[in-house]
Amino acid sequence: CVHTENCFVPTSEIIAVEETEPNNKQRNIGKWQKMAKPHAFTVYYVKKARNHRWRCSDVTFWCVDEHLCNQWIQALKELLEVQKSRPKQLLVYINPYGGKRQGKRIYEQKVAPLFSLASISTDVVITEHANHAKDNLFEVNINKYDGVVCVGGDGMFSEVMHGLIGRMQKDSGIDQNNPKAPLVQCNIRIGIIPAGSTDCICYSTVGISDPVTSALHIIVGDCQPLDVSSVHHNNTFLKYSVSLLGYGFYGDILKDSEKKRWMGPMRYDYSGFKTFLSHHYYEGTISFQPAKHTLGSPRDKDSCRTGCYICKKSEQQLAEQQKECGLKHEEDEEEWKVIKGKFLAINAVNMSCACPRSPKGLSPAAHLADGSADLILVRKCSRLDFLRYLVRHTNQDDQFDFSFVDVYRVKSFQFTSKLSEDNESNVTDIGKKRFGQFCRDHPACCCNIANSSWNCDGETLDSSAIEVRVHCQLMKLFARGIEENCKDEAAYSQSSVEQLL
Repeated sequence: CVHTENCFVPTSEIIAVEETEPNNKQRNIGKWQKMAKPHAFTVYYVKKARNHRWRCSDVTFWCVDEHLCNQWIQALKELLEVQKSRPKQLLVYINPYGGKRQGKRIYEQKVAPLFSLASISTDVVITEHANHAKDNLFEVNINKYDGVVCVGGDGMFSEVMHGLIGRMQKDSGIDQNNPKAPLVQCNIRIGIIPAGSTDCICYSTVGISDPVTSALHIIVGDCQPLDVSSVHHNNTFLKYSVSLLGYGFYGDILKDSEKKRWMGPMRYDYSGFKTFLSHHYYEGTISFQPAKHTLGSPRDKDSCRTGCYICKKSEQQLAEQQKECGLKHEEDEEEWKVIKGKFLAINAVNMSCACPRSPKGLSPAAHLADGSADLILVRKCSRLDFLRYLVRHTNQDDQFDFSFVDVYRVKSFQFTSKLSEDNESNVTDIGKKRFGQFCRDHPACCCNIANSSWNCDGETLDSSAIEVRVHCQLMKLFARGIEENCKDEAAYSQSSVEQLL
């Protein structure tokens, strides 16, 4: 079997193998002219480019012996069959309205041909209204699919995630309204084809917002576990969060931008600038349980990467901790730390929240699957200091190196605003005990400060008083985390089938 170039690719990154009919142009090249009837097959494979971008490339092999050619095709196809993690049947939801309204075009032109090449069959649903995908996931026969793909932005992903996790809990008889309920893990993977105005989750788990790259991660059957936070108020389930829960600055930006949807994506810049100038701070009390099972800390330089050691070890330690101590340990009063103050921003992130504008994100060392969230408290400070803090998100400097910024790695937390505490003394029984003395420290005239609202993965929550719990590796994505940059990417792509041929 002969080919003009030297090719080297892991079998796990072969997309498909097909018999090829050599055309006249190919047959006129060199030694092939002497062949009466050359036989050929083409191997389609993942070619890695810069900045985590993947592309589909191909290489054709010719030989004079038809039987030998067929043997190679059969052997390679059998190798692909052994790759059990690869999906064969997918359920696809396309949001035709999100972002720049390109979801349907992106899927049909860039993604569907790749799925077809890889012999993946799909059932496609074009969503017609909000929560269409979420509602549909409660009705379909979910067991016939190897995964669910959402074409859209973070909002579309959130809808599919809520539908899948909700369906799993319903089928298992779990009450989502119980904040202490141990949730059932969701084993059906979600694939994200980015086509929105914000694709933070895709960027933070793949390293780039690119439809072809994401489609190839789905085809090769990658799997990345993901922590999910549940958000409750007064024993009522509100939302799940996988990226940002933000009160104060980020909550105010979202609330203001919602009124300006006609501006398109530019509304976030406008609302951000307006919110920065208003410089509102909010008074309240936050209590949290430190994540003692995790190996790392938010001030580490260790970013979460493919095959992350910290995520694996933290998952094992959390499982051992829960096995030894049971649920009593979870509610142990001594485990909670309480902080009262005036805050410009309270952010809880399950991942770095990196995006093109902020390549390191809100918390550069946050991990995707370690069973914890990073809680960032930005206390009341001058407008200039707050600007200095915000600018740090766009460069390489340590954004936690300020006297007015505190960061903690937590497994659960509760927040009540000053206003909420005065009006609602029943957040939870624990909340009553913990926050009961708060208002005695302040005269009644200080209690008329307006509340902010919570930004939960880009959606506004109605209640400011919330209870949040991180569920370790509750769901899985078709991703592998962000890969370390190849030292010599150019050489890698040239020496592109692992010692197959």
